[in-house]
Amino acid sequence: MERNPRQNGPKNDKRNGPRRNGRNNKRRPREVKEFEERVVTINRVTKVVKGGRKMRFAALVVIGDKKGRVGFGTGKANEVPDAIRKASEAAKKNLINVSMKNGTITHEVTGIFKSGEVFLRPAAKGTGIIAGGPVRAVVELAGYTDILSKCIGSRTPINMVRATIEGLAKMKTVEAVAQLRDKTVDEIYG
Repeated sequence: MERNPRQNGPKNDKRNGPRRNGRNNKRRPREVKEFEERVVTINRVTKVVKGGRKMRFAALVVIGDKKGRVGFGTGKANEVPDAIRKASEAAKKNLINVSMKNGTITHEVTGIFKSGEVFLRPAAKGTGIIAGGPVRAVVELAGYTDILSKCIGSRTPINMVRATIEGLAKMKTVEAVAQLRDKTVDEIYG
């Protein structure tokens, strides 16, 4: 049986080398991302103008490396992917370092942003992350494995994220806590 050269898919095209599904074999290696990102909310925003309504999308994104660095950002665009991209770029500019000991926070802390209040408390090993929605996204991407939290006041996602970041930012390091209590680090966290 002879093959018609015009038929679909020659096994070995001498001009292009081996082919699979009509594509060349040249694939770029995937980039290893420095930060993991999580989309917390996407809002549809409507602006009423003279000609009618303008629809846009606002995205809230939290990024972190699960090793003590976390940040958040917001972005607004005509399309959802563009809004997410803008938000993640803004989040990279708002990174903070957080202190951690045995997978939990070093002491109780309350973060306040406007009418939103988030209370964070250290938890025993094996407890897991007891937090809802936006707070969970922040503490997971910061790298905590055991933590207790309670949201008091505003339940708006942006306010909860900002209050959580505020609380984590004002947390003291392990050494500072030990110095305040006039003990060594091993005596407290032993």
